Amino acid sequence: MLEHQDETRAAYNGVVELYASMFTSRLETRPFARNMIGTFAELVRDTGNLRVADVGCGPGHLTAMLHDLGLDAFGIDLSPAMVDHARRAQPMLRFDEARMEALPVEDGALGGVLAHYSMIHTPPDELPALLAEQVRVLAPGGLLLVSFFGTEGPDPVRFDHKVAPAYSWPAEQFAESLAEAGLVTVARLLHDPASERGFLDTHFLARRP
Repeated sequence: MLEHQDETRAAYNGVVELYASMFTSRLETRPFARNMIGTFAELVRDTGNLRVADVGCGPGHLTAMLHDLGLDAFGIDLSPAMVDHARRAQPMLRFDEARMEALPVEDGALGGVLAHYSMIHTPPDELPALLAEQVRVLAPGGLLLVSFFGTEGPDPVRFDHKVAPAYSWPAEQFAESLAEAGLVTVARLLHDPASERGFLDTHFLARRP
């Protein structure tokens, strides 16, 4: 686990400014993802627990979006360079360096967790540990919104992401992983981004009972 995380951390440390320039305004042309995040924020507000973690926050643009949507949002990222950038870009918000399977959050503290394409670098056999950690930090009734690349095949597919090796997932298999972690899927959205790789943009909204 640590070896691939070290590689991923080093890769993102090296592309911070380029990544930020490419993705901080990306949702302006991604209406499906933008509206799923808006729905997530609305449902979290309805729980009354506004504390939300943006895990794999990168340059912090979605943490700021969650804040603007009325949530007490903070960001967490594996890359110290990304965390430094986020702190400079969003000085009013909190950002911490941490691994997704070891979040610096107490049990049952959060109303929501956003994982926006931040689990894609996780090998399939390590996904259960990540999902278990999201469940640990969620309060009962708390929500997880996870977005990833979907594939229509029977198994996860490893591919050469532009930053670090990544995986796409069959939607049904990912849904089973959520259920095994103790989460109840309340909504799913799959759509074709006209990607040259042929993957589907996939969003799952799940709740901790």
